[in-house]
Amino acid sequence: MVVSHRYDFQRPSIKRTEEGIATMSGNIVSVDEESLKSDLRELVRKTVQETLNALLDEEADEMVGAERYERTAGREAYRSGHYRRKLVTTSGEVVLDVPKLRGATFQTAVIERYRRRETSVEEAIIEMYLAGVSVRRVEDITEALWGSKVSPATISELNKKAYVHIEDWRNRPLQGGRYPYVYVDGIYLRRNWGGEYENVSVLVAIAVNEDGFREVLGAAEGMKEDKASWVSFFQWLRGRGLDGVKLIVGDKCMGMLEAVGEVFPDAKYQRCTVHFYRNVFSVVPKSKVKIVAKMLKAIHAQESKKASREKAKAVVAELRAMKLKEAAKKVEDGIEETLTYCDFPSEHWTRIRTNNVIERLNREIRRRTRVVGTFPDGNSALMLVCARLRHVAGTQWGNKKYMNMKHLEAALDDASIAG
Repeated sequence: MVVSHRYDFQRPSIKRTEEGIATMSGNIVSVDEESLKSDLRELVRKTVQETLNALLDEEADEMVGAERYERTAGREAYRSGHYRRKLVTTSGEVVLDVPKLRGATFQTAVIERYRRRETSVEEAIIEMYLAGVSVRRVEDITEALWGSKVSPATISELNKKAYVHIEDWRNRPLQGGRYPYVYVDGIYLRRNWGGEYENVSVLVAIAVNEDGFREVLGAAEGMKEDKASWVSFFQWLRGRGLDGVKLIVGDKCMGMLEAVGEVFPDAKYQRCTVHFYRNVFSVVPKSKVKIVAKMLKAIHAQESKKASREKAKAVVAELRAMKLKEAAKKVEDGIEETLTYCDFPSEHWTRIRTNNVIERLNREIRRRTRVVGTFPDGNSALMLVCARLRHVAGTQWGNKKYMNMKHLEAALDDASIAG
């Protein structure tokens, strides 16, 4: 209900009702606030429209060299009516009467300025959606900012434009030279498949290039993390220029391990120690997780692979003494693939024995995709993931040196000399 404020200019007596609304006797003036705001908005919109059209006419006069209907020897062109176009401004939608000329092409700085504004508006809408803002929220924001609501169909069309640029980035040639260290992982998102909802895996890879900088290599829809998906993913990366791979870091996935051996036979595999710990914790009572964590970390705190192996044997024996046979079995069977990092420079160990560098990106992706919930298809999920990856890659994350690769070069030179 709209409450009207009433003012009596004859100083009437004022009585307050039970509802708290003042009633007054005598002649009154009633002001509807909502109606007033609407009238003011329309007044501003019309003023903007009239001002822009006046500017267009002035520009046309300058180009023609004469005012409308003026006869002069300096005239360079003639007016030929107008054509209309709509323009969304911060004051609402306005209709422009754009002059048509004979003998010259009408060019206007007014239109160009607002065209740039329209482009920035489009980019803002795309960024909002790709950042995980719901379509309904985008509609509300655009109505609040620009006075007109952007329809879901418009958002869809704008996203198609964005997808073209994202797809170009996703398939760009890799130009970082050689990529000694590669980190891979799969992130699961929900999508609609034939009317049913299911999880879809998006495979992600980042790397440290030969200059020591991190680089997002790419992402692709993997359906499931099986061998076929990983082989296709690795072949796609290699086809775009992934070369010189010495170590691939990731969680243990048989499909991925088989694919690494097939596509990058010279590369070694490092199982993420954090994921390894979690796997061991899954068979450890909650009351003993902290002490087991200290035992496992002690293995990877040793100064050499030989010392780590010896420490692992001691941990296995201690776990068995604690009646944690399943945990002891997991450590005994899996410890070796967590020690591959020891074959590389000790200066790099803390950077290459876990998948933390890609896990942080995954957390950012999950934070953004959580707003969307379920994606309409796999491609929209992939595009949103790639949009976030491209954004992160353009920040300090990708411009800050991550490792000093001279240590690796020296180690490889020593190995070649020894060989």
